[in-house]
Amino acid sequence: MHALLMHPADNVAVAAVDLAAGQTVQVADEAIPVIQAIPFGHKLARRAIGRGEIVIKYGQPIGRAVADIAAGEHVHVHNIESLRGRGDWGAAAGEPPAVGPAAPFKLKTAHVDAPAVAHFMGYRRRDGRAGVRNHLLVMSTVHCANSVVDRIGQTLPEVVALSHAWGCSQLGDDLAQSRRVLEEFAGHPNVGAALLIGLGCETMPTVEMGEKLAGMGLAVVRLTIQEEGGTRATYARALGIARELLQDLQRARREPIPLAELIVGLECGGSDGWSGITANPAVGVASDLLVAAGGTVILSETTEFIGAEHVLAARAVNQEVGERIVAFTRGREAEAGRMGVDMRGGQPTPGNIAGGLTTIEEKSLGAIAKGGSTVVQEAIPYAHRPTRRGLVVMDTPGNDPESVTAMVAGGAQIVVFTTGRGSPAGCPIAPVIKVATNSAMYRRLSDDMDLDAGTIVEAGEPLGRVGRRIFDEIVAVANGKQTAAEVWGAKEFAINVIGPRV
Repeated sequence: MHALLMHPADNVAVAAVDLAAGQTVQVADEAIPVIQAIPFGHKLARRAIGRGEIVIKYGQPIGRAVADIAAGEHVHVHNIESLRGRGDWGAAAGEPPAVGPAAPFKLKTAHVDAPAVAHFMGYRRRDGRAGVRNHLLVMSTVHCANSVVDRIGQTLPEVVALSHAWGCSQLGDDLAQSRRVLEEFAGHPNVGAALLIGLGCETMPTVEMGEKLAGMGLAVVRLTIQEEGGTRATYARALGIARELLQDLQRARREPIPLAELIVGLECGGSDGWSGITANPAVGVASDLLVAAGGTVILSETTEFIGAEHVLAARAVNQEVGERIVAFTRGREAEAGRMGVDMRGGQPTPGNIAGGLTTIEEKSLGAIAKGGSTVVQEAIPYAHRPTRRGLVVMDTPGNDPESVTAMVAGGAQIVVFTTGRGSPAGCPIAPVIKVATNSAMYRRLSDDMDLDAGTIVEAGEPLGRVGRRIFDEIVAVANGKQTAAEVWGAKEFAINVIGPRV
């Protein structure tokens, strides 16, 4: 197999190996002479495409040809442009396309029955939620306390020491959002106890945060440097408290928890031309399995809905949810428009482009495949908890740490992260499962990867089987299996800034 056709209506195919000029490849029932070298994962024209003609992949428009393209020619950023990519579209390119009913859109899918397993072994918390880890979180509530938190983490590596750049010089919604994220991390079901360390004069209300969380029945202790008499005094007292809390946590025992209580966040980073063909649709199968068991999956990265929002909106449980999905997407586009920048400067990223992705539409159509095939039950703002089970859309940027942080703040106990170029990113309190889109990268970065979905192309493994492998890995990680990111200690954390700062 030298090239893949994703949909009968497509006028491009995907190179399954590096193609050399002069060779002939079979695409469906057509023999196509390759007229120039085409890298693995990149596209070739299935037939001649005229200047101005729409380029089709997955049966959907992914851009417009800016030059005549011959059959067998490399189709990439040099001869195709996005229909939605310009951040200044309002002034230069007219309004973006109207979002109407979705045209038929179907990646390779697999029939999904309810999984045989019905429970995982987790930790039941006082607020009723269930965790898959039993962390002691030592967290600064303002950047001024970071040195104390970092020192505790160096002394007691068994704690999760979380320092960050937020907590002061913030106003309004920006402060409220940061507070919500920090509170949700401290009160997360993967956290058995939390020690909050503040300065004492910051805008982030450390005392009120601690009282609120304690009032919810959570095991939370708070200290402020100015009350304790300085950093050394705070460190000494915090160290004693942390050791006592660690002893308390050792008494916690795992117990059977219904899979319906599991929330899994879905992320893709360092995407390539195979993301929408292998790993993302395989994760979609795993998502469908979890939803069939009554669980919840969160699909985020709104900038990676652009050009595919009509597909998601058509799957919404009702018109209101569909309209919120479209509003989230248009809002992210408008942010770029207000800055007068070209969305293509960040979407797709340089790494995405090197991996074969050409336009935001192409990236988005592959990205949303992680959500599987079920109904979108809810569309929620950044770092909010879902109120319904099933497939949920969360409004986040495409930046991986900011998006993962938001989903975990929303209650996700586990994150499944697909990558084609290779990403080692993790999360302080939630295990992140890394799924490689291609086998070559999986072998090259095997220490950072958990699963290889490239076997779909390299070995012909059925999509459904790979999806079930991913689902089984989710259950194993919920039961305590360590991910590659946890073993390495990857703990990226970032809160989306919405300003203003003072």
